[in-house]
Amino acid sequence: MIVVMGATGTTGTALLHSLRALDVPVRALTRTPDRPLPGTAGPHDRHVEVRYADAGDPDSLRAAFAGASQLFLAMANSPAQVELETRVIDIAAHSGIGHIVKLSAPAAEPASPVAISRGHHAVEEHLRAAGPIGTVLRPYAFMQNLLRLAPTVAQGLVLGAMRDAPCNYIDCRDIGDVAAAVLTRRHLAGGTYTLTGPEAVSHPDLAARLTELTGRRIRYVDLAPDELRDNLVHRAAMPAWLADHVVEIQQLAIARAESPTTTVTDILGRRPRSLDAFLTEHRAHFQ
Repeated sequence: MIVVMGATGTTGTALLHSLRALDVPVRALTRTPDRPLPGTAGPHDRHVEVRYADAGDPDSLRAAFAGASQLFLAMANSPAQVELETRVIDIAAHSGIGHIVKLSAPAAEPASPVAISRGHHAVEEHLRAAGPIGTVLRPYAFMQNLLRLAPTVAQGLVLGAMRDAPCNYIDCRDIGDVAAAVLTRRHLAGGTYTLTGPEAVSHPDLAARLTELTGRRIRYVDLAPDELRDNLVHRAAMPAWLADHVVEIQQLAIARAESPTTTVTDILGRRPRSLDAFLTEHRAHFQ
């Protein structure tokens, strides 16, 4: 049995789709089991068993992990992430789960300039020492997060603080397919995989593609890091820690030039979904 923790998130939903396509039994964990779960065929889905679990409730985790052999661990970035994820890993190990796949982040290093990535590094290190086989997925920026740009795109703007630095994007559906592969192919377990789409795209290039897509002029406005942070906090109502994270990862892209990897193709035997295909699929969202 594969347990998916973070089943209501974008990547968890994609993974449920992927595992259902492989006819693999799954236990999906959620804090709201009475609500319809994305990625399933409803409450009577023969592939997906839905269970209540909360990372802050150890008893619920023990019950949810009983009889399972593998765990996919994806939790939303937050200041409490290290504490919660290390607790989940410890309870999973004590419950007899032998393989844990953790969704991590690029630049997961002890001295990373990105605070969230330093936290991911700490969890990765904890996973390596916990006992189960640990597999780490390090995807770059989710294409799905670009949908959040719609309000400023409607004003003809893309805002950022990346100058013309290229940024790796990946469709979360490709992350789900890779996660399904490492959960169902024994020889892939234990690796650390950096995941990207087929190309790195700068913000000016993104604005040009949105211009072509919408038929309206969309321009990129490059802000100073502090200006972007203030805009995210005061206009987008983003929590301060998350605004800091967005600014940090954009500054990292300037400091470390990003370029695509071949990992998705190497594992899946096909090219990852392109940014152009994603934008075209969601054209109506940006109109």
